[in-house]
Amino acid sequence: MVSIRWPFGQAGRTGAPEGKESRAGGVIALSGVGRPRWTPNDYASLAREGYQKNAVAYRCIRMIAEAAAAAAAAPFAVFVDGVRDESHPLAKLIRRPNPEQSGAELMEAVYGALQVSGNAYVEATGDADGDGAPDELWALRSDRVKVVPGRSGWPEAWDYSVDGRSVRIGRAADGWAPVMHLKLWHPLDDWYGLSPLEAAAQGVDAHNAAGAWNKALLDNAARPSGALVYGARNGERLTDGQFEALKDQLSNAYAGATNAGRPILLEGGMDWKPLSLTPAEMDFTAGKHAAAREIALAFGVPPQLLGIPGDATYANYREANAAFWRQTVIPLVRKAAGAMTGWLGERFARCEIRADLDAVSALQPERDALWARLEAASFLTDEERRRMAGLGA
Repeated sequence: MVSIRWPFGQAGRTGAPEGKESRAGGVIALSGVGRPRWTPNDYASLAREGYQKNAVAYRCIRMIAEAAAAAAAAPFAVFVDGVRDESHPLAKLIRRPNPEQSGAELMEAVYGALQVSGNAYVEATGDADGDGAPDELWALRSDRVKVVPGRSGWPEAWDYSVDGRSVRIGRAADGWAPVMHLKLWHPLDDWYGLSPLEAAAQGVDAHNAAGAWNKALLDNAARPSGALVYGARNGERLTDGQFEALKDQLSNAYAGATNAGRPILLEGGMDWKPLSLTPAEMDFTAGKHAAAREIALAFGVPPQLLGIPGDATYANYREANAAFWRQTVIPLVRKAAGAMTGWLGERFARCEIRADLDAVSALQPERDALWARLEAASFLTDEERRRMAGLGA
């Protein structure tokens, strides 16, 4: 047996602190220890132009948030030592997180915030039993929360501001964070996530601009303005008063959808030269559909589910819906379940939160096919079949 000579003796070896923090973490926080970091993107502009004014982005966000949060479609289940327990305090907390919301409503706000800002915050409050476990969960608006970096490279607190008033939510005495910060990965930011709506911003702008252009075109009788030619002799020109009166007459009597097709009466020397657009110039609809597909791509929603023409990636609606669940909704739900397990697992011992996807009708054909293959595999035991089907022993 080789004898190891410790530089400071055995006492120095056993008394050395156990280092678990990242050596790079302190470098990350050097530039902003204790100072709140503002959200990098303009949340208000993204919410206004994307969610409130753009039908495609609005529908994508609603579809993802509602599908992921619907209690009948993808609820969270609590497992204790591998066994599902519906009566566990954590399961009750998830079903009724606070007096104002159901579990589906809370998670809908969380998933919606992720799609708009790339960040979602949930605050745990209350400890009526004195066991360290929270009694309520509340979703915080993303634009009101600022991360306060700590010296270890992890957030040491969160500032929540409303109407000029701010409150700082710090860590508990044992280091537990009362705020869960769920975010989508951002390649250039250590503290905040990147939202699909920000990635789709150019498509949203193009789609909104096409809609505004179409509206203006309809307001002007679905054609561009013509040219009013004044054929005066000897170089005469209209006086300023005549020019303004003519503009007012055209604006009040001939502009707008209600005046479409109305004949115009011109005096001597006046000639109306109508202008028109070429078919290629009028084909803005194709560009609008291209922008809509770009928005749907950023959110991971098949364009077929949104009724956007020109896309035939999937053979039918059912295949597109199954792909939507497999590629977009399920990864998001499992990400949230894992984050909540890591967050609340410290307060509810031996608990794991999982997404129960058995009730998802869009995945039923795949599930039936799996069960049929397992049933036909006679060389497998019942226990092996259950394990491959994702069921417990």
